[in-house]
Amino acid sequence: MTQAPDAWSRESVEREPEPVAPRPGPTANPLERVLFEVKRTIVGQDLLLERMAVAMLAGGHLLVEGVPGLAKTLAVKSLASAVGGAFQRIQFTPDLVPADLVGTRVYLQRTGEFQTVLGPVFANLLLADEINRAPAKVQSALLEVMQERQVTIGRETHRVPEPFLVMATQNPVESDGTYPLPEAQVDRFMMKVLVGYPTAAEENAIVGRALEPGPAPQAMLTPEDLVAMRGEVERVYVDPAVVDYAVRLVAATRAPASVGQGDLERYVTYGASPRASIALVLGARALAFLRGRDYVLPHDVDEIGLDVLRHRVVLSYEALADGLDADTILVRVLRAVPAPDVVLQD
Repeated sequence: MTQAPDAWSRESVEREPEPVAPRPGPTANPLERVLFEVKRTIVGQDLLLERMAVAMLAGGHLLVEGVPGLAKTLAVKSLASAVGGAFQRIQFTPDLVPADLVGTRVYLQRTGEFQTVLGPVFANLLLADEINRAPAKVQSALLEVMQERQVTIGRETHRVPEPFLVMATQNPVESDGTYPLPEAQVDRFMMKVLVGYPTAAEENAIVGRALEPGPAPQAMLTPEDLVAMRGEVERVYVDPAVVDYAVRLVAATRAPASVGQGDLERYVTYGASPRASIALVLGARALAFLRGRDYVLPHDVDEIGLDVLRHRVVLSYEALADGLDADTILVRVLRAVPAPDVVLQD
């Protein structure tokens, strides 16, 4: 009988994560070789790299929030090189238009015909840098591609390549000239990861690698290998009790009083949507595969809980006035939901 811990704590959320890219052995998960190759370039950011791998395996997208200079761009670029995929970076600005992302039709005067020119969204890994600096119509164009995985230009529909991962960044420092993502649209991101400053030891290593740059990451997989790996992830067993646990976690964000946290009701305007329940289960399944298991434990749901839920909970003005963030409220709510006992059978 395996039981996930039924206690969430701020210490468990903020503790330094264990390295996720150890030196691979002969029977290691193929994706571990990819993460190890990325770690030759990236110092720290273990949690971000693991969540990027989970998103790739689960077919989701990432919203990353952190101050400038924390290697967010370098992380996704290195990952793209390690999986052998195409990488594109879009710097979002207020004067951007949807055609700059998805592409447009260009008139060729020599032939008298129109030719479709595809935009930078047609890549395996797309970095949408400072997505909150673009107006709403540009954000909607990108989010539509994320959801539908296709673009319609004129009368032609073009599919984006597989695998397809969008990693969008937000700068929490500045607010001038920004267009915050609407709550209904930010819900399309599978996870929101908060990137913090490195430790002193990590920053020393970062400076050392800047003085003596190492070799560029080598391709350890192909996009076709990653697509096949997704098929293996779909065969990871998810117990009905784990699915019920994920649903109860999400339901608790909508009605904190149902789990004995009635004093938090005034701080939550809207709880997480059913997309959160789906993301919890799919993300936990990908995390279990990444950890070398063919079954999901409630602890897998716990580990990605905050990343999946923090951007889906809409706080009230009273919460903002009292200086409470989503993580503070979620830790209390999720701690109150008991984890199930999962009996593993052949």
